[in-house]
Amino acid sequence: MPNLHDIQRRINSVNSTKQITRTMEMVSAAKIRKATERVAATTPYSDSMAEMLGHVAESAGGSENPLLQEHDEVKNVLAIAVVSDRGLAGGFNANVLRTVEKQIKKLSAEGVDTHVIACGKKAISYFSFRGIELDMVFKDLSADPTFDEAATIAQRAITGYTNGDYDKVVIVYNHAKNAAEQTLRTETILPIDASALAREEDFSAALEAGVGAEAEENVTTGDVDFEPSAEAVLDSLLPAYVKMMIYHALVDSACGEQGARRNAMKSATDNATEMVETLERYYNRVRQGAITTEINEIVGGAAALEE
Repeated sequence: MPNLHDIQRRINSVNSTKQITRTMEMVSAAKIRKATERVAATTPYSDSMAEMLGHVAESAGGSENPLLQEHDEVKNVLAIAVVSDRGLAGGFNANVLRTVEKQIKKLSAEGVDTHVIACGKKAISYFSFRGIELDMVFKDLSADPTFDEAATIAQRAITGYTNGDYDKVVIVYNHAKNAAEQTLRTETILPIDASALAREEDFSAALEAGVGAEAEENVTTGDVDFEPSAEAVLDSLLPAYVKMMIYHALVDSACGEQGARRNAMKSATDNATEMVETLERYYNRVRQGAITTEINEIVGGAAALEE
């Protein structure tokens, strides 16, 4: 049985850990607001870009742009894994990394090669340890991603897809559903399905105008003149759209990282509080037992002297 000194030292140790986790929880809570504001500022631009691309693609009709064309066979897939540089965020990183690893094994069994771009130190160490070669790596940017990072990734994806090095490009990240919850997302970056974007935007407009399928049929759009042509405008929009998709995913993941870390640190703080309470009760029981033993020894000694 541990003595009182050992129990007290354990209590002090848990209290010290509790102070650290509580501080990290407060720091993450403060960063969530900034990250949420950044996502809120990025989302309207991303949605407008998708809406514009859908309308231009619809006006252009058929386009020969390689970013819109599906390859006949999918033999090479580029997976962009977006995680954090730091840990202590619960299952935030593990969900993305395990999903990408499962996709690699599944595609490998089908004879498809998977190339990986790792965003975040945790992804770099995870895949390097498993002997998975990485096409590109990015670190020290997970909490504050930049548009240059997104542009570099997009350029690699666009060039590879255009040259036939990649037949499909996907990005895997955690979407910040709200400040407390994150959902795993796997989105196809290339090829771009512009017709699906047009249908999605028309349906959204229908819902704003009315309710149900009848409202969707009543949606009308005006004629738009393009200079020099709708195809030329579409060719300019497609690379910008790819960059925006990747940048929005990076910003979204950064917001989710702070929410996941706050939740993890709150759970750790609550567990530390519960552990301290348990140890204090145990300390009191041991202390009371020691006092009772001492009293019994004193009484026994006094009785022996009287005899």
